[in-house]
Amino acid sequence: MFTGIIETTGVIQAADATPANLRLLIAAPKLGLHQVAIGDSIAVNGCCLTVVAKTPETFSVDVSNESIGLTSGFPQGATVNLEKSLRFGDRLGGHLVAGHVDGVGTVSAMEDLGASWRLLIEAPQELAKFVARKGSITVNGVSLTVNTVADLPSGNCRFEINIIPHTYQVTSIRGLHSGSKVNLEIDLLARYVERMMQGVKT
Repeated sequence: MFTGIIETTGVIQAADATPANLRLLIAAPKLGLHQVAIGDSIAVNGCCLTVVAKTPETFSVDVSNESIGLTSGFPQGATVNLEKSLRFGDRLGGHLVAGHVDGVGTVSAMEDLGASWRLLIEAPQELAKFVARKGSITVNGVSLTVNTVADLPSGNCRFEINIIPHTYQVTSIRGLHSGSKVNLEIDLLARYVERMMQGVKT
C-alpha cells in the first residue's frame, strides 16, 4: 500500500523488453535505497513494482505485460514519481493507494495560474463513473483531489485538479502538457462500492 505522497523522482536509465515483461533500471539517488530490500515494493508513476536488483543509487524492476497494457508506458529517459511502500506507523498524508493502475488518462490542459496550476484530465469511459467532485484520485502516483468533473458526450469525463507549487516542484507533474498520457488509479472505496452495488437486486 502507498499514500500517493511522492518521495522523490527518478529517471529510467534502461528499459529492456523481453517476451514476458519489461526490465527497468531506474536511477533514484534520493530515494533512500539503503532502506529498500530485494522483494520490496516501490510505486513507479503509481504502478506497484517489485525490486529485483539494486545498487546504492539505482534499482531494477520487472513490469508485466498486463501492467504495460494498463499504463502510459515506461520509456527510457523518462522522469518518474517514486514512493516506497507504507510501513505500520507511517503517516497517511494522501489517501490509501494500492499501486494498481486502472487506466490511462489524457491531459487536456496544464495552465499556470500564477500561484498554482490548473490541470485538466480526460478519463476514459470505464473510469468516468468513479471520478467524483472532492474525491481522491491518483495521477502518475500522486494523490490529488478532484475539484470539478464533467461528463462528456463520448462517455468519458473531464476533471480538474489544482496543483500547488510544492507538488509541481517535487513530482514529474511539472512536465505534463496537453496530450500527455497519465496513469490513473481510482479511489479504493469507489471500487468496493461498485462491487457491492453489483450484488444489489432490484
